[in-house]
This record gives sequence, structure tokens and C-alpha cells, in this order.
Amino acid sequence: MPPLHPSLRAGHPTGLLGAEGFVQPNEDLLVLNPYDARPVARVASGSEADVADAVRGALRHRPPPPAAERAEVLERAARAVGDLREDFARTICLEAGKPIAQARLEAERCVDTLTFSAAEARTLAGEMVPMEGSHAGRGKLGMILREPVGVVGAIAPFNFPLNLVAHKVAPAIAAGCPVVLKPATSTPLSALLLAEVLLDAGLPPGYLAVVTGGGRSVGGAIVDHPDVPLISFTGSPAVGWEIRTRQPRKGVALELGNSTPVIVADDADLEMAASRLATSGYTHAGQSCISVQRIYVAEAIHERFVERFVAEVEGLRVGDPMDESTQVGPVIDDGSRARIVEWVEEALDGGAEALTGGDLDEHALRPIVLSGVTPRMRVSREEVFGPVVSVVPFADVGQAIDLANDSPYGLQAGIFTARVDRAIAWARRLRFGGVTINETPTFRADQQPYGGVKDSGNTREGPRYAVRTMTEQRFVALTVPAEDS
Repeated sequence: MPPLHPSLRAGHPTGLLGAEGFVQPNEDLLVLNPYDARPVARVASGSEADVADAVRGALRHRPPPPAAERAEVLERAARAVGDLREDFARTICLEAGKPIAQARLEAERCVDTLTFSAAEARTLAGEMVPMEGSHAGRGKLGMILREPVGVVGAIAPFNFPLNLVAHKVAPAIAAGCPVVLKPATSTPLSALLLAEVLLDAGLPPGYLAVVTGGGRSVGGAIVDHPDVPLISFTGSPAVGWEIRTRQPRKGVALELGNSTPVIVADDADLEMAASRLATSGYTHAGQSCISVQRIYVAEAIHERFVERFVAEVEGLRVGDPMDESTQVGPVIDDGSRARIVEWVEEALDGGAEALTGGDLDEHALRPIVLSGVTPRMRVSREEVFGPVVSVVPFADVGQAIDLANDSPYGLQAGIFTARVDRAIAWARRLRFGGVTINETPTFRADQQPYGGVKDSGNTREGPRYAVRTMTEQRFVALTVPAEDS
């Protein structure tokens, strides 16, 4: 059955991808538009047996194609994604509810992810070991080779249905690892289209498998398969750490959540800070692991900052994500929206105040700004993953840093100040995987090391860093004959 929505690319794949190409055993999975709940497409739903078939197909690719060939595939795919940017953007918009302008940016970032991964495929190398530095190593030449770990099981989330898939699949290809991918149940279409692009770019059949379906069935089968030595998971901390506990002998690379804090010092550029934080706090309705959630503002400027920030937030356009002017669209589903509202109401009952937002604009929540939030409230301590930002005054920077660190998460944080010297000192005290200075912590460049500490994860993504996670070191020692022999 063809896709239901006319805005999808003609012939958009909706089946499972295995060693024999795309197959359509059923059409059990209905993809809905988060904005109006209209059907977008019907997609096949896989099973544990499909995962087993996918792994068997992946194992045929040992050893992998040469690095230059893998790089060429990724380079061709990068060009193709650029050519199909509008098709990808419409797909992202329809299945994830991401505003179309933001969806285009995601497609552009996917091009970067593929391009940097191709560079890693071309330049990945080991290192020499100084064997002659010890008596035991005399007459030996030592080297470390980097070898692919094997089949990578990739489980991706809904909020970046294209680029976060690319951040798993492209480095795996670069590293020489076949991949069995499970995209998010609510957003499988972007992943399927990317898989088609990679096949057209020359990726061997079976090197990438895409098995759509539920987390417990398909996801569980990938996690537990004995021939999948590495799991790359992006999603909720509860699920991620359960996988880590469940498979202690496997490599489990986790990129999880955050309750993203920002410190705005008394010498900060208020206009710049208010503008950037208002935009980034509500991009994709706050459904990013690094969406701004907690803003700590110096008491001396708190009132002026709040006035500017609320004005910026109220100026954001809320509505249909297919509208070019929309800046804030819907959250992914009704259950998520109900949870967000529940957490906000709980904060209000506990003494917080809503300075703006919270009502429903047809199908999307208007951005919410809260004051009077305390550290124990769920809107502060846990990851809201919705259009909610709290603004809290602080007396001194030490207090602000303590408040920022008072969280089980540690992905990214931000600082706004005119003095870079003290910003660096503060960054050292913030227990986060990344700290941005005079930039929103929602910022991410696809070549940077991206990942967190504490409950936010145990890995770093970005092609250079992911490739190293997906390869293992192999030491080789060679006896070198004496020169006079």
C-alpha cells in the first residue's frame, strides 16, 4: 500500500529492510501526524525472527568492504541527502511534528554527519607503540590496529528521526561495522528513506538492516542477540541503563537525557541571552535532550531578563509545523502532552507561577515560562521534554553552579557572561559533558564530541568519537631482524 500522505516522496519505502532489500510482510504500524493525528503512512512491523534474519545477513559482511569504498558510499549518500533535502524535511515534519524550517536544518546536519563519517573512514588508523623504550621490547616493532567490533545494534529516538539515525549508522559504516537499526516506532519514515539513499549510494545489501516495530519485541531482540556485540542507544535514561544492566558483557553506548541548565551572569548581554534562550528552549517544542529547561539569572538583572525573555517567548509562532512561519509545533503525542501538563500543574500547586503559556493552540501547547520553581519539582529535576522553561534568580555564581549541578543529569550546560576567563573557570566546575559559553546549550555541531556524565550517558557521539567506540584495539608485535643479520 502506498504512503497515505501526499506530501511524502513518491515510492517512499515503508517495508522492512533486510539482506534481500525492502520487503512488506504486513502494514501493522500506522504513523500519525503529531499535529492533527491524521495518518501519514502505514509501515511494516517486524518481529524477533526478522531481527535474527537481519543479523544473519549482517554477519555475511565480515570482513567489511575496503575503507575507501565505504567512504565513497557515505560521500555519495551525503550528496543525495542534500539533493533530497525537501523530501527529508517534509518527512521529518509529518512524522515528528517538527516545524518545517527546523526539519530542513536537520536534513542539512545529516549531510554533515555523513560527510564527517566519510572522512573518518578514509583516515581511521591505529598507532605505533615505542617497543624499544624497554629492554623487553628490543628488536620488536609494535603497532595498534583498529578493527570493527562486529554488528552494531542501533536504537534511535523520535525527536531527530533522521540525524540521530545517521549518527549511529554512518560511523558504523565508517568503522566497518554492519548495522541492525530499530528507528522509533512513531517516526520510522526518515530512517527508511535514509536507508534507501544508502543502498542507492552503493551500500552492499544486508550491511544495513532496518527492522521497525516495538521496543520490547524488536528492540529487545536486538539487545539480546548473541551476535550483536555493541548496542548504541539514544533515548530515556530508564531504558538505557536497563539495557546496560541487562547486557553487562556487551558494549552499550548510551546517549540519554538532561535537565539543561543555563547561568546568566550579571554582566551578560541580556538581549542576546533572552533571544537565544527563548528560541532554543522551545525548538521542536522542547523535545531535545539539550533543550534549555532551567535558567539561573543573577539577582541584579533577574527582573529585566524575565521581562525580555517572556516577551521573546510570547513572540514565538505556534501552530501547524508545515507552515513556514511556525517556530513551535506539537509534542509527539497526547500522552506526552498530558504528562507535561501534569508536571506543570504539580509545580503550580507547589508554589510556582506561570508567567506565560500553557494553553492549547489548536494542537500545540503554547510555550510555558515558570517562576518560583524549586529544585525538587519535577519540572526542574527531571527532563520535561516539552515546551517548559523555568527562570530562577541566584545570589552568587557559586549558588548558581550548585543549582545547575543539582541534577542526576549531566549532558550540556550553558553560561552567558562578558568575561571569558571566569566562564572557563565556571565551566570546569559544571559536571556536564559539554558547556557552551555565550551560546545556548541546545547548540550541537555534528563533529563535536557529544555526550554526558551521570545519568546522561556513558559515551561520546560525533563521527570521530563514535567510530572509536565501534572499533577495538588490536596489538601486533613484529620481530625485526638485527641490522647485521
